[in-house]
Amino acid sequence: MFAEKPHSPLAAITQREIKHGGVALELASVAYATPQGKQLVKPLSLQLEAGHSLAIVGPNGAGKSTLLRLMAGMLSASAGEVRVDGQALHLQSPATRARNIAVLGQNDQTDARLRVADYVTLGCLPHRTQWTIEQVREQVEQSLERCRLQKLRNQAIGELSGGERQRAHLARALAQAPRLLLLDEPTNHLDPRATLDLLQGVAAMGITVVAVLHDLAVVPQWAQRVAVMQGGALVAYDHPTLALTPLRLHQVFGLHAFYLPHPDTEQPMLVMDTKTPESAHAQRNSFFNHYEETFV
Repeated sequence: MFAEKPHSPLAAITQREIKHGGVALELASVAYATPQGKQLVKPLSLQLEAGHSLAIVGPNGAGKSTLLRLMAGMLSASAGEVRVDGQALHLQSPATRARNIAVLGQNDQTDARLRVADYVTLGCLPHRTQWTIEQVREQVEQSLERCRLQKLRNQAIGELSGGERQRAHLARALAQAPRLLLLDEPTNHLDPRATLDLLQGVAAMGITVVAVLHDLAVVPQWAQRVAVMQGGALVAYDHPTLALTPLRLHQVFGLHAFYLPHPDTEQPMLVMDTKTPESAHAQRNSFFNHYEETFV
């Protein structure tokens, strides 16, 4: 199934993963409307540097998943242009997109009878004319190791827990050796430890990552940039502590939140208040105000 080639691409992939700088993803006045005319994404523009991580956040129905599908080329923009590595996405062939962009969707499904290792191997298909059988094996082993699936390699997908299945989906995406990794709510079915492992793991690879996330508390610790969506519009695009200010969190999510310093690193941690915004605001004290003014 895979062609024999004398030179392994894996060393080049490793170098590509750790190479930062330049714009990896650019959206220029991109918008999307359904055939019926409903506008799901209003015109927006953003740039993401190579090797950086972007979190897309917003309430349900804000347009987050639609925006991710536009970045993947799964939807064609009604207006504007999506560019990956400086080239318009609509001008790239499906084969090129498959080699450069990997997508982990919310509800990825596969044949439950497939072994985990065989399923992960499917991620290498876009490279079947460039990689040798040995190169494919090496890439699959690396992906299984990164997702801690070595002991489950011979188990059927249908026998896995929800968290294990999610890790298998991620391993398949990593087996593509993508330049751009797109994750739609990747922490579904994962416990807090598994969530942290997944996000830290993909960030450590050094590739460009975009993830739709609902757990706002992990965003400042993980992402270099945050896109806040509301009603199909991009209402903020900035560093996490600048995009997720207490005021904006209140306006967009109806939440009351503040930043506190990490006890060891003193980096700002986003903390959600269980009180209603009105009662919490009425009882604010100088301690909370100090840290909001310091970090935001």
